Amino acid sequence: MYVSATRGRRGAADAFRNVEIMQITTTELGLAARVQSLTKTYGGGESGVRALDGVTVGIRRGEFTAIMGPSGSGKSTLMHIMAGLDGATSGRAWIGDTEITGLSDLELTILRRRRIGFVFQAFNLVPTLDAIGNIMLPFDLDGRRPTALERARIDALIDTLGLRARLQHRPHELSGGQQQRVAIARALATAPDLVFADEPTGNLDSRSSREVLSLLAAASREHGQSIAMVTHDPVAAAHADRVLFLGDGRVVADKPAQTAEQVAAFMLAAEVRA
Repeated sequence: MYVSATRGRRGAADAFRNVEIMQITTTELGLAARVQSLTKTYGGGESGVRALDGVTVGIRRGEFTAIMGPSGSGKSTLMHIMAGLDGATSGRAWIGDTEITGLSDLELTILRRRRIGFVFQAFNLVPTLDAIGNIMLPFDLDGRRPTALERARIDALIDTLGLRARLQHRPHELSGGQQQRVAIARALATAPDLVFADEPTGNLDSRSSREVLSLLAAASREHGQSIAMVTHDPVAAAHADRVLFLGDGRVVADKPAQTAEQVAAFMLAAEVRA
């Protein structure tokens, strides 16, 4: 089952009523990642919390997707399961055409290292490494050196991100915006098919936020990378090609590119309905 943008615009009720479950491949639909009938429950009994409730959705290749929803809607849980950082209670998940459901920790680690990039709100830089050491970390962990093409890409990223003069600085010597630029360079250095960004602008000022969002949009638009960004910020979501809205652990709307005003209006209406 795949929730299309057109179906999302007809509203959540129609989407869930009319969608059929199909056995499809990501190649057929051009999906970088997808989940099917995904459920995630924390705890048990009356105190149990269902963070995701039968979610089926895909992230399209070469598209910048924003995942939005109020606190507790399941958006971060969805991203973590799609990225192989957390396991589902039930349902299935794929990265490209590789089903990650049931893979071992080692298999997941290798897959993430080679095919996925991550940008987090807290930056997650290694404090003992300088900026260039953090950028090169995915290669070091994979036990290899970058190719000439990859080196050229890294050099271009460093220049585009304005990090050339900061390469020998450690994280505590960098501003928040600079740390996030290092994190983005690290995430894009290996040219992964898919980049997950969890509230990547949450700790940044307005100017740095715009720069980060523009860089993520460019990665999708110019290099064909798939970007999935969890955010609560309508301005951030407005940079995306597509906006998924979650509520109570379900996809309640799937919309094409939205303005910040449209996103804010939808979120407000959803809160009123709740």
